[in-house]
Amino acid sequence: MLRVHFTADDLARVRVAAAPDPLWEITNSFQALAGQDAPLLFGDWRRLVRARLRPAHALLAALLPARGYTPDFLTPHLDGRYDLEDAVDTVLRTPRTALRRDLTAFAASPRRTRPLPSEARALADGEPPALRHLGAALHGYHRHALAPFWPHIRAQVDADRAVRAREVLEGGTDGLLASFNPVLRWRPPVLEADYPVTRELRLGGRGLLLQPSLFCLRRPVTVAAPELTPVLVYPIQPALGWVRPPGRPTPGGGLAALVGRTRAAILEETVTGRTTGELAQRLSISGAAASQHTAVLRRAGLLLSVRRGRHVVHTITPAGRTLLEGTGSV
Repeated sequence: MLRVHFTADDLARVRVAAAPDPLWEITNSFQALAGQDAPLLFGDWRRLVRARLRPAHALLAALLPARGYTPDFLTPHLDGRYDLEDAVDTVLRTPRTALRRDLTAFAASPRRTRPLPSEARALADGEPPALRHLGAALHGYHRHALAPFWPHIRAQVDADRAVRAREVLEGGTDGLLASFNPVLRWRPPVLEADYPVTRELRLGGRGLLLQPSLFCLRRPVTVAAPELTPVLVYPIQPALGWVRPPGRPTPGGGLAALVGRTRAAILEETVTGRTTGELAQRLSISGAAASQHTAVLRRAGLLLSVRRGRHVVHTITPAGRTLLEGTGSV
């Protein structure tokens, strides 16, 4: 079990990441790719990606086992910078002491089943050719496995963030932390989660970054070294069929003329996320009408709907945002 201990200062410094972290998505997706969990959600993605993998990804296969410890330096704190180029550069600038610490711990991990690659010592020494190979492997894997789906990954994370924002508005930090149940269990002042090892994480006033991840399966993950910036990566529940690209919206002509005034207004309202009831109230329509309109927009790939408790929260997708921005005002 993982137990995260909060102080009053930590509660004031809880935040939810603004975007998917490309390095955590690389790590989590590579591990998900090796397994068979959640076939309805990830089966199509696995089939597409496995056909694209190349031998250059062998280095990542050695460093990212399906179970057990993975080196912390592969998922550094990005300080809100989620560009892939910057993220990989941060990995490659890891101090040699951290490289040696992490790779030594990785070599000693009892659950590691693959032998360390010959490049591990060169990586631990911070040798430029080994670091360049690692950077190329990270970029190559992202290009084949994640980049084609990134707008859809971002849409799922945006939908989850909209839900979390509502919890903060209605219940503050306490409501936010309680909203993760049952994946995370908030028992003030401790946040608990199922975890493969017993661990006590004391934040000590540093706060906590909650990082949503599409490919984080079953339970949350965090870095191992206690001195690193505290982050808890938690799984989000993607919509079925998230891999299938939505139909492209037809540009031009004014949004209201294209989809109708009510549906155009719904798209504008869902930029920040709205429940069905809120859409009905704000647009002065019935709940049934709001449900019908959102269903049409969802089938067209313009909305994403996520159920949380008694409510369904609707958020605009990248395709919907493109349509909204490309057609001008209603």
